[in-house]
Amino acid sequence: MIGLDTNVLVRYLTQDHAEQSAQANHLIESCCTRESPAMIATVVLCELVWVLRGAYKYEKHWVIKVLEQILSTKEFSIQDPHTAGSALAAYRRGPADFSDYVIIYKNRSAGCEATYTFDHKLARHKWARIPGLTEK
Repeated sequence: MIGLDTNVLVRYLTQDHAEQSAQANHLIESCCTRESPAMIATVVLCELVWVLRGAYKYEKHWVIKVLEQILSTKEFSIQDPHTAGSALAAYRRGPADFSDYVIIYKNRSAGCEATYTFDHKLARHKWARIPGLTEK
């Protein structure tokens, strides 16, 4: 098994750098199989969303499609598929960033009843709270 960093996935998805994209293509197409899938860490998914939305200006609906494809690709093994899937579902319907939802679901799986934040978009989630407010 191999692990993939964000920049390899970005080159594979965007094909924006001829040499690195060719290397990423070869690596993924030759080394990532159903029998030996490549590991993609949850933090890589967070970075990927940040890069695609920020640097590449992809619209949210396209980033959601990218995440859905990655999560359903048998040649990839997602580090924490339950958290990634739950965060994607929340990101799909919510106003906050994907990484914020990952934090909420990671905290929830660790036993936290709520995640405190000053992010008002994230605070709309049922498991998020703003410090100093007693009710949602």
